[in-house]
Amino acid sequence: MSAGRVDTHHHVLPPAYRNWLIEKGLYKARPVPWSVARTIRMLDDHGIRTAIVSTAPIGLRLDAEDLAPKAREVNEFTAEMAKDYPDRFGFFATLPLPDVDAALEEIRVAYDEFGADGVLLPTNVHGRYLGDPEFEPVFEELDRRNAVLFTHPTGVGGTPAPGIPSYVADYLLDTVRTAIDLVRTGRTVKYPNVRIILSHGGGFVPFAAHRMATAPATWGDLSTADVVEQMRSFYFDTALTASPSSLPSLLAFARPGHVLYGSDWPFAEEEIPYYNGFLDTHDMTPEQRDGINHANAQALFPGRIKD
Repeated sequence: MSAGRVDTHHHVLPPAYRNWLIEKGLYKARPVPWSVARTIRMLDDHGIRTAIVSTAPIGLRLDAEDLAPKAREVNEFTAEMAKDYPDRFGFFATLPLPDVDAALEEIRVAYDEFGADGVLLPTNVHGRYLGDPEFEPVFEELDRRNAVLFTHPTGVGGTPAPGIPSYVADYLLDTVRTAIDLVRTGRTVKYPNVRIILSHGGGFVPFAAHRMATAPATWGDLSTADVVEQMRSFYFDTALTASPSSLPSLLAFARPGHVLYGSDWPFAEEEIPYYNGFLDTHDMTPEQRDGINHANAQALFPGRIKD
């Protein structure tokens, strides 16, 4: 086990918010136990120094009038965690898209009043991916604030394949879709100060980026080399991804300094030791190992992660 990790894919389940979802019949996540105390024990058990926490994205099943209040409720909860345990927790603020005005106000409050470390957005909002023109003001504001944007997959829409839960396969595809959309719409070039994290190693972006880049009808004036290089500009976390087959592809593809440790706690609680074992024994340079465990996150969150 490696001490001092920074976990950038680490979920919280605010009890009042989860209970509200259950009462409304909207809670779809795995029924895992969660508490701050249990989370701190998890950090200690797995050698994690600090977790940048986030909820699962809201807004996909909420009524429009509930979006902004529930985003604020979640952000107040996670901000309080970071305030109470500043060395153990930072947080990604939840944004209430597709309500752009409410999202802009939440960015202001999250950064100026709560001290957010970044923001959380789903890979798509009711089928609209992050390159949607209506979301342009959100990216303008995030760029102005040199923000870190953590994207989390949801699903690709439609009926899931029989017997295959969305998180098994569809989540990977949804991450790939939003990565393509961000590049083809010019978001990655127009807003270079927004550092974007793709969950779960970017789905299959590292494995298939060159294949996707050779589809000229998708990319307009971008060359194959341009597409690949912009795909490499994303950050990638290792949640459920540090296997002997996927980790080499990720390390070969990502830019130096762009791979971050992720656990996917608490939903992947049983799988965390499995993937940590692969990560701890993988043949890599000391610089790569230190970067994944700590240094790359410190470069992204210098105000939160100290030497």
